[in-house]
Amino acid sequence: MDTAAKGAHLGNVIVKNDLASGTEVFADPLIVTVFYNLMDNAIRYGGKITTIRFSIEEAGDDQVIVCEDDGDGIIFEEKEKIFERGFGKNTGLGLALSREILDITGITIRETGEPGKGARFEMTVPKGAYRVGK
Repeated sequence: MDTAAKGAHLGNVIVKNDLASGTEVFADPLIVTVFYNLMDNAIRYGGKITTIRFSIEEAGDDQVIVCEDDGDGIIFEEKEKIFERGFGKNTGLGLALSREILDITGITIRETGEPGKGARFEMTVPKGAYRVGK
């Protein structure tokens, strides 16, 4: 996540990394691209965005990496469409590619934010594909 943030053009947007130090996800090395795409999309389309936050939550035996922002959010009708190739205002590849990268190692991604209150992407990492730091 930190590597992706270094490459992103953040402007005045603050990125908060609330992932436990030493947390590891056993995923394709392109996961850095996924984090970059999430930050880049938030900055491009988030409108009034000031903060992007990464955190982790437990969900049974799985861990959920959360990327959320305080921007405009995504309308309900587009929550699944944003992951389709060609959808969007730029190339339409970012989130489609992100889903494919995560899928290689069994990680799922979905958008669960509330329109008008910010986007929230949840990446569910299955048991055995992570090690949580302290």
